Amino acid sequence: MKITVDEEKCCGAGQCVLIAPEVFDQRDEDGIVILLDAAPATDQHQVVHESAGICPAAAIHVHEDA
Repeated sequence: MKITVDEEKCCGAGQCVLIAPEVFDQRDEDGIVILLDAAPATDQHQVVHESAGICPAAAIHVHEDA
């Protein structure tokens, strides 16, 4: 799994941080997403998919390994 985020789309809702704090954080000044781990361990995959699905701005993109 590889994750990318679109900071331009991010609205700073913070749901990703609540669901997967080991993978996502937010900038202090504006709440925009910070990707902490672009290739998380297998035990994080479920919460990453959940974060991507709940993101109101669709700013999180999950790419599965081929």
